[in-house]
Amino acid sequence: MEFRTLGGSGLVLSEISYGNWITHGAQVDEDTAHACVRAALDAGITSFDTADVYSETRAESVLGKALAGERREGLVLATKVCHPVGPGPNDRGLSRKHIIEGCEASLRRLNTGYVDLYYAHRHDPAVSLEETMLAFADLVRAGKALYIGVSEWTADQITQAAGLARELRVPLVASQPQYSMLWRVVESEVVPACDREGLGQVVWSPLAQGILTGKYLPGTRPPAGSRATDPTGKGFVDALVGHWLRDDRVLRAVQELKPVAADAGLTLSQLSIAWVLQNPSVTSAIIGASRPEQVKENAAAAGVRLDEGILARIDAVLADHIERDPARTG
Repeated sequence: MEFRTLGGSGLVLSEISYGNWITHGAQVDEDTAHACVRAALDAGITSFDTADVYSETRAESVLGKALAGERREGLVLATKVCHPVGPGPNDRGLSRKHIIEGCEASLRRLNTGYVDLYYAHRHDPAVSLEETMLAFADLVRAGKALYIGVSEWTADQITQAAGLARELRVPLVASQPQYSMLWRVVESEVVPACDREGLGQVVWSPLAQGILTGKYLPGTRPPAGSRATDPTGKGFVDALVGHWLRDDRVLRAVQELKPVAADAGLTLSQLSIAWVLQNPSVTSAIIGASRPEQVKENAAAAGVRLDEGILARIDAVLADHIERDPARTG
């Protein structure tokens, strides 16, 4: 495993983070979830990512149990707040009430006294940014969150938040966007804004919800057991990548990447993860898994450096299918 410093902070993350969106508490049973976490630890992964909303809060509880007994100082534990976690009007959003109460609830489920990184899971236009940032600052000063991040915020939103963070002296150091060989919407605006403000990228869906593994073939139904056929994952897959999954041109292009990966001595999944890590603004790529073997395979993308020829071949194969519009952030 290789490690990188997060943005302008002193926090060090493993190049591969283990995330449990959709899987823990839903797609896989608890024993399998624990086995995947063990595989991550065995691979040298020290960074773990979850959120209160994942599997209706169950994902945090499963991860907390899976990490029980591990040396806390050796882990970087991240979670998020914003999406609804209950029926009431204050069970969602980025109000002071929900942020403070949400953090306390996440700490109980994760069985820890603090999280290393606490994200605003989305921007909340219904709440003033001042209220949101002050609540985060108070959590930092209370020692319950060491660093703050945002997920799927636009460049303008990040710039405004960073200005307030400086005034409040709160370490806003991370952005968590979707990013992959197919989805590059953050490159033109979000990444430059983060670079200016000292935020590093901890990216999700580097495999484009499985499309960049090559397991979805043109002209065929999704394979049994894949996320696209799973009762929990199907809706998310359709919402995020359904347009690619239904486009045989995209699926054929992905198949054309297999020899590119082979020439680099990688599987297609490893090539896809290694690709996002070529961006110097990316600190870590979040992987999920339903089997320990997937963790082992994908973690091997750490430390891989792709030469310019491989990168050019990837761009040539995918050229007509890459999404770059920054308006699609979030």
